[in-house]
Amino acid sequence: MKKYIKITTFLVLFGAALSSCSKEFLDVVPQGSQLAVTTSDYDLLMNYRSFYYYDAGGAMQAPIWLGDEISANEADMNTNNVLAPRLFRWEDVIYQPSDDSFAMNRDLTGGLSNIYVCNKIINGVMNSTEGTDAQKKSLRAEAMATRAFENFFLANLYAKPYAAATAAATPGFPVITTADISVKTFERGTLQQTYDFIVSDLTQAIADLPVQNTIRTRMSKPAAEGLLGKVYLFMGKYAEALPYLNAAFSDLQASSQAPRLYDYNVEFADGGSFLPIDFYAGPNSPGNNRNDLTESVLSKVCYNPNSGNGPGTNGTIISTETTALYLPSDLRLNLYSPTYQYGDANPFGRLRKYAAQYTRFGLELSELYLLRAECKARLNDLSGAVQDVETLRKNRMPSTDAAVSSSIAGNQVNLIKFILEERIREFANEGYRWFDMRRLSVDTNAQIAATVKNTHTSYDNSDAPTTYTLRAERLTLQFPQAYITLNPGMENNP
Repeated sequence: MKKYIKITTFLVLFGAALSSCSKEFLDVVPQGSQLAVTTSDYDLLMNYRSFYYYDAGGAMQAPIWLGDEISANEADMNTNNVLAPRLFRWEDVIYQPSDDSFAMNRDLTGGLSNIYVCNKIINGVMNSTEGTDAQKKSLRAEAMATRAFENFFLANLYAKPYAAATAAATPGFPVITTADISVKTFERGTLQQTYDFIVSDLTQAIADLPVQNTIRTRMSKPAAEGLLGKVYLFMGKYAEALPYLNAAFSDLQASSQAPRLYDYNVEFADGGSFLPIDFYAGPNSPGNNRNDLTESVLSKVCYNPNSGNGPGTNGTIISTETTALYLPSDLRLNLYSPTYQYGDANPFGRLRKYAAQYTRFGLELSELYLLRAECKARLNDLSGAVQDVETLRKNRMPSTDAAVSSSIAGNQVNLIKFILEERIREFANEGYRWFDMRRLSVDTNAQIAATVKNTHTSYDNSDAPTTYTLRAERLTLQFPQAYITLNPGMENNP
């Protein structure tokens, strides 16, 4: 059965999104004509601010509240806008009919406007003037890889987790290839079609992308290779994923300005760059400095605090189970504080991540190591997987504590679980876990699938707990009612 979305929905979204950032948009469009004509014009369009900095909500704010690695301080959570408690409780309806869904749902408005700009570039740059054919192909490749990123992100919110056995019969996220406002309908299609499109965009883009771009907020060849490896891993296609992850590392080595891992043993030592640790804001680490691209293969940054910009992160704490995953010597614990959001001590010792004013959700070098480690473990290259995960750990704690124990290193399932836990240790309270929960929920290995937790716990000021349960249906968000109202033939998620 075909599923259609009328163009009017997207026009409203584009209008809302573009008008909210019209200054930035006009800054990169030739004055007067408001049309990109030269190759240089299209190059400027690839600097579209919303491609790399989400300062008005959206991006990882919703996934942060959905992850099973967090708990919440009830009073602080309720000081945010209404989305935070709805997301944390895994409610069926996040965006109520009475809400201004277009303004509140920044994931769709921002993501769709980014896709629109990508389509303008993809469909127009080869006919631009004054540039070489190689320059035009490179810009088209950047836009295609960026479109793939946006589609992958939105599919992981508004379509079910990918499972090969059911993807051809599961509704996907709309494949949009036009920036032509005269087009009247879009077909939602199947999840398989969505992922085929993402893979196609990345595969085509890689050949024409530069090994090193002008700045890491823009797509490069290793960034696209790493992203394609991640997409394949999320599809459960580990043999297809590994060559692209290896290629990403190889191409990074060929770059003269490659990202590197911070060594927390150095940065948290006397004279280290993360010091001093501010009582309220925490250390001067990348989570508190949006301009720090040291570890970024592809930099995309989401502003997290609640300041009229979405659900924010006020009230989030990591769960007791997550806290227990850290060794006492793990220097990532310096990113947390046993305080409430305004600095008062939490008498129950619960930890909030105060060094995460910004979430980096493009492609970080630390994630690239963990993606490849998991991929190797899935393919039974246990020693290779251990080497990758230990490379990260040696930069996060004393080397004497970084080794993976033999009981874990020699057992495939235990090692996969350990790597997944390392992803939590590295990215807790930043939204990554939600995307892992989704893919792991359909893992063909029952022991791995069982690592997904289905409860959230919030605590009041007396530490009394309230527990909420995740239903399988809520691993996929519903489209806001405003979208369904404008498109009565569109099937919503259950």
